[in-house]
Amino acid sequence: MTALTFPAPRLRLPLLAELVERQRALTLFGLALLLIAVPAIALQAVDGRTLASGVNVWVKPAKFLVSVGVFALTSAWFFGYVRPERRSAPLPRAAVAVAIVAGTFEIAYIVFQAAQGLDSHFNETSPFHAVMYGLMGLFAVLLVSTVLPLAWEIARRPAAGLRPDFVAAVVAGLVLTFLLGGGLGGYMSAQAGHSVGAQGAGLPVFGWNRMGGDLRVAHFLGIHAEQALPILAALIGGFAARTRWWLLGAGSAAYVAVTLGVFWQAVAGRPLLPL
Repeated sequence: MTALTFPAPRLRLPLLAELVERQRALTLFGLALLLIAVPAIALQAVDGRTLASGVNVWVKPAKFLVSVGVFALTSAWFFGYVRPERRSAPLPRAAVAVAIVAGTFEIAYIVFQAAQGLDSHFNETSPFHAVMYGLMGLFAVLLVSTVLPLAWEIARRPAAGLRPDFVAAVVAGLVLTFLLGGGLGGYMSAQAGHSVGAQGAGLPVFGWNRMGGDLRVAHFLGIHAEQALPILAALIGGFAARTRWWLLGAGSAAYVAVTLGVFWQAVAGRPLLPL
């Protein structure tokens, strides 16, 4: 009996066309955000304004444009793991609509605040800012919650030809993205800021605090569980079925342990990579 292999995009279609075929709206949304991220990155070189933290005002818009864009494209790709006849069902369609609305709201407010030289996150300096920060939190929860209908459809009605362990990896990654990414993000948003203890120079690109704890590290790992576990399943695809299941279980447990360990490290005020 021929073993099923890790699903790859059909060679007759380039990656972009494959993404559009899987979920057009999310693909276009994700690509639009990545394109807008380019001027947001460029503005950092011409607009020298900084926030109270000393970070350029356009750093956060650029980060969120890339982050939400990658999130949307990942979801679009995973739609290919749902049976074709179910991709336009009410629940998946609702998830797509919520993701686009929630992502647009969050990005729009972050860019709006940056243009004024103001913080978007942890800014409750006026009733308006307090309400908007609360709404940002609500839409962030809605955005990350859209992985659950996708996980449900993939678990119940996976596309033909997928290995059971790969399906399990995709579903587990999506669920952990909601639990870890969403849960730790919610905890972080309820604090006075993302840093714990001493604050100093940030890690290049990511900006994570290198003098004290930084809650963003664990949140980052949680959000990217949806990519990490399927990649693990792809890497172990050549092993026997029983070994694949064992490695997937061990890898998933390790990923959760590392994420929570990094979280507690941050809560204790200890940096991930000290100076």
